[in-house]
Amino acid sequence: MQKSKMIQKLQIQPSLKSIAIACMGLLAMACTSFPSENVDPAKNNKANFQKDLRECKEDHPESGGGLHYKRWIDCMNLKGWK
Repeated sequence: MQKSKMIQKLQIQPSLKSIAIACMGLLAMACTSFPSENVDPAKNNKANFQKDLRECKEDHPESGGGLHYKRWIDCMNLKGWK
């Protein structure tokens, strides 16, 4: 009986590990795709970035399902952030 429980544990662990790796990969891709550099060198600073992001967040409030992140990225791209 104990041997079958150990086999079940071994079968579950790889799937949880692969799910965790996939989630970390998606998180890394999501973080790297957010714009951080402006095409205009005069506007390429932290103060302008925060101001533009604040405006985008006001125009596109948070919504369920994470769609607001895509809208924020699109808004920042329109403001010259790549």
